[in-house]
Amino acid sequence: MTRRALLLAALTLISAPLRAQADQLDQLMALFAARRHGRANFIEQQFLHVLKRPVESRGELIYDAPNHLEKRTIEPRVETLTIDGDSLITERGGHRHVVNLRDYPQIQPFAAALCATLGGDRAQLQRSFHLDLSGDVNRWTLSLTPLEARAASLVREIAISGAGDDLLRVEILQADGDRSLMTLRPFTDR
Repeated sequence: MTRRALLLAALTLISAPLRAQADQLDQLMALFAARRHGRANFIEQQFLHVLKRPVESRGELIYDAPNHLEKRTIEPRVETLTIDGDSLITERGGHRHVVNLRDYPQIQPFAAALCATLGGDRAQLQRSFHLDLSGDVNRWTLSLTPLEARAASLVREIAISGAGDDLLRVEILQADGDRSLMTLRPFTDR
């Protein structure tokens, strides 16, 4: 076998898993794109290096395609964070505050990751993150690494895990070593 033939054979062996991963990602994004609405209860734990125990909250996550996401926290205190396009709306203690997400780079990667994943928008994900999918459509983990330096200085990785078009876990690893873990019950369409 010639050197060229060996090189082509090696490239074929290397590229086959990449094509399979791309096909799996396309299938997964198609499942998400088909869902227009969903609700899921969540428990979120924030592991901060300055605290001995994680800070825990509970609530409900509500998604409406293409880019509306509400995080309604019920415990330990009632508050709502809503991402609606480029706007972030916070409601707490009877006060409402609206800001542009571009002004809050610490929130922008989380918003982009969840909204683009739930919307099945692979192109949007690829504009903001390096994507690495493990598993298959039935049980998967999508690891998102920010491409932009400012976002990467805040968030090292976002790992979203699920089964089919259900999100089951969202883990955010911050650059400073802190992390948050959101565990979700499967989304319902009601």
